[in-house]
Amino acid sequence: MSSPTGPASGLPVRMPRPRQPGRHRRPEPVAAPEGAPALVLAVPGAPSTSTRGLAEEVVSIARSELPGLDARIGYVDGEEDATVTSFPEFPSLQSVLARAAAERAARLERARKAGAEVAEAAQADGPVAVVVPLLAGPDSALMRRIRQAVMDSRAPAELTDVLGPHPLLAEALHVRLSEAGLARADRARLFTVATAADGIVLATVGGEEAVQAAGITGMLLAARLAVPVMAAALDEEGAIAATAEQLRGSGSAQLALAPYLIGPELDGALLDAAAKEAGCSVAEPVGAYPAIGKLALAKYTTTLGITPQQPSGAPVH
Repeated sequence: MSSPTGPASGLPVRMPRPRQPGRHRRPEPVAAPEGAPALVLAVPGAPSTSTRGLAEEVVSIARSELPGLDARIGYVDGEEDATVTSFPEFPSLQSVLARAAAERAARLERARKAGAEVAEAAQADGPVAVVVPLLAGPDSALMRRIRQAVMDSRAPAELTDVLGPHPLLAEALHVRLSEAGLARADRARLFTVATAADGIVLATVGGEEAVQAAGITGMLLAARLAVPVMAAALDEEGAIAATAEQLRGSGSAQLALAPYLIGPELDGALLDAAAKEAGCSVAEPVGAYPAIGKLALAKYTTTLGITPQQPSGAPVH
C-alpha cells in the first residue's frame, strides 16, 4: 500500500546524485523551500496498481530533481476519504487536497501555540498544493473534472496546465518508437531498422484541441525522424484510420501509431482497435519516461517562482 507521499514498500526510490568533484561537476540542485506547497499529481483513468506504479515513478523523478519536495498522488476517479487519520489506497484528488489543507492548519496551530506566528505567517496565505495534471495534452472534459475536484476540496490550491506540447515529449515519443523497432534511435548513426516506419500517426484523446496541441509536438517528432507525422484523435470514430489513409496517399507505406498519451488516461483496448483498423504497428504510451517527472516539476516550480534548472529537449543517443 502506498502512502500519500511515497511509493509502496519495496519499490525503488530515485535519490539525488552525489555531488561530483571537479570543474565540470553538475550544479547543486535547488531544494524545496521549507513549508512549500505540495506537488499533487492528478492522475486520470481507473485507479490500478499499474497506474499507481507509473504515478509513483513520476513523483520519484520529481523528488530527485528537487530535494525536499512534498509530492503526492490524487486520482480523478479515486476513493473519497478526507480525514487526516486514514487514507485509502487510491485517494481521490479532492481528499488529497483536503488532507493537505488539514495538515497545514494543524501545523500552523502548533506554531501559534509555540509562539512562532511570524515564522509561519507566510505559509498561511499561500496555496497548500500545486495540482499538476498527468496529461500530455489538453482534454477539456478531464480538466473540468480536475478543476471541480480542486474547488470541491475547499483547499487553497493552484492548478497548472497540462505537460505538453514540449520538445521532451517528442524525445519520449522517439524513444518509445525506437523501443518498438519502429524508428532508429539516432539519425546520426548510419544503420537501418528494417521495420522503421516512414509515416507516423500521433494518437491523442480530447478532440480537436488535443489534436492541434499534439500537432506541435508532432512537428518536433517529424524533425527528429525525418518522416511525416500527423495527429488524430482516438476518441473520434474513424479518425485514426482516415489519417493513416492520408499518409499512405502521400507516399508512406509502413505506418506506426505513436500514442501521445502518458497511459492512465487511455483505454488500451481503444488504442489496439484503432491500430488494427488503420493497419499500423503501435508503440507503447509515453509512460513514466524521465521527462514526465521533470515536466511535472517544471509546472510546479514555475507556478511557485522556484527556479531549478529547467528541462530541455536533448537528442536521443
